Amino acid sequence: MPFVFQEHPLRRALTAELHARTFEPLRAPERLSHLAVVCGEQGTARNVEHLKRLLAHFGLPIPEMVGQHYAVDLGPMRLRWELHTEFVTYTFTKRGAFTHPFAVPVLDELPPEWLRDLPDEVISAVSLAVDSCATPERDNDELTDLFDGNAVIGSEAVGGLARVWSDFRIHSDGFVHILIRDCSLSENQAGRLAKRILDINTYRGLALIGFPLARQVAPSLTDADHRLAMLASRMSTQGTSTDVAFESELLAELTTLAAEIEAISARTTYRFDASRAYYGMVRKRLEQLRQQRIEGLQTLTEFLDARLAPAIATCESTQRRLTDLAERAARLTSLLRARVEVSLQEQNGQLLESMDRRAHLQLRLQETVEGLSVIAIGYYGVGLVGYALKGLEQGGLPINAALGMGIAVPLVVGIAWLGLRRVKKRLTDAH
Repeated sequence: MPFVFQEHPLRRALTAELHARTFEPLRAPERLSHLAVVCGEQGTARNVEHLKRLLAHFGLPIPEMVGQHYAVDLGPMRLRWELHTEFVTYTFTKRGAFTHPFAVPVLDELPPEWLRDLPDEVISAVSLAVDSCATPERDNDELTDLFDGNAVIGSEAVGGLARVWSDFRIHSDGFVHILIRDCSLSENQAGRLAKRILDINTYRGLALIGFPLARQVAPSLTDADHRLAMLASRMSTQGTSTDVAFESELLAELTTLAAEIEAISARTTYRFDASRAYYGMVRKRLEQLRQQRIEGLQTLTEFLDARLAPAIATCESTQRRLTDLAERAARLTSLLRARVEVSLQEQNGQLLESMDRRAHLQLRLQETVEGLSVIAIGYYGVGLVGYALKGLEQGGLPINAALGMGIAVPLVVGIAWLGLRRVKKRLTDAH
């Protein structure tokens, strides 16, 4: 009776992932045809439908769901289908004796229209044969003829239990040819060895996709580097000048250049990162082969590393160059923006000083107007007092109107001045 406990929702999926990249057990003599089809992260559905078309062709039941991998016996051969991050693989295996390891590919058993209608592009196509140790061993001349006269690369694998040969070239049938001589491998060992070799060929193709892209963007990076140096030179030539229009123009050019650099980075970063990751997987698979040298032949590791390492180094160098350009552009932009801000602050300071001077001038004018207002109010006030005194004088009162007006002048002016002061103080306190 199973124990009952609360499971993590990903527990079973994570356990199943350990078995998602299994291998097909092999026993010599056996032949394989392997296709790796680049579909991107959005192309899974159409490849699943294409797989179902093949199952329908052979009259097999169609599964409701296809996970990360699917294995089925098609009758004349076996199929293992695997889904990866950006590609899917089809591995067809057929057991039985053969005269020539590559003369009749296993794919000949498939309907031609199914192959023709593959929904995406093939990055790796391999014809692999596992030969029995009971067959006569081929010498170097026979191996060279087997690979159409090309230079043969090979090594012992799995601690000497097998030998592997290839030329890693695409032959007239469209396949890379790989021959394994099984000396004393178990079926599981042979299956693991074949899968690792197929992985190596697929991953080395995917790793190299970034190399043409690196060469393609190199002229753009050289141009961006030159333009960035010219902008830096113009900035240093301008010195500490506060020409805001000139600096704004430089800032616009620098912003445009930084955007172009970011656009190149967005287009290449994923591919360069993927190339580096695939290269790491190639090296890991080569280590797992446990190779030993066959006298007179270049090992698989020596051959692949001599060609892959410089290409991946170019991708990494291009990515570092992109990062360096982006950082330099960001630093120059920050410096230029700081200069523009300082220039604007200086102009704002000058504007504030000008406003302060105007405020002082306005205060003086206001004080002058206040003085004139006191005089005007006093004038009209004394005039009103004079009218009153003259009226009283005409009425017979013993009053000297002229003398009274003279006496009233300082009183009226003083009262007007005090009144304006009080009004001004009230307004000031209110604000």
